[in-house]
Amino acid sequence: MKAGDMLHLNRAASPQFVRPIFFRLIKVRTELHTYAGWIWLDGYQLDERGEAVARRELYVLEAAVRLLRTPRSNSGHGTRRTQKAPARSLNQGAELVGDGRVDLYAGL
Repeated sequence: MKAGDMLHLNRAASPQFVRPIFFRLIKVRTELHTYAGWIWLDGYQLDERGEAVARRELYVLEAAVRLLRTPRSNSGHGTRRTQKAPARSLNQGAELVGDGRVDLYAGL
């Protein structure tokens, strides 16, 4: 895991995530000592549009952290975009569940 990675954290990662969250990683806190297999993460909790809503430090089981995507490295060499791609929502492809709520995790 590295800075900028988007993570999906659920109850398997830590009991505090009764409702799963999306998380943008700032850094793994390697200077903090933990039990084997557990790590401290520093980053931002994201809303359904991928916007930061809260800065958090989280203690999670590393094996249960799900990496969703990593930021593309663009050095600017050899490629040039002429058109901006349309904005994508985290819940693109989401489905309605029986009670009318949106299931943000349908496509995961």
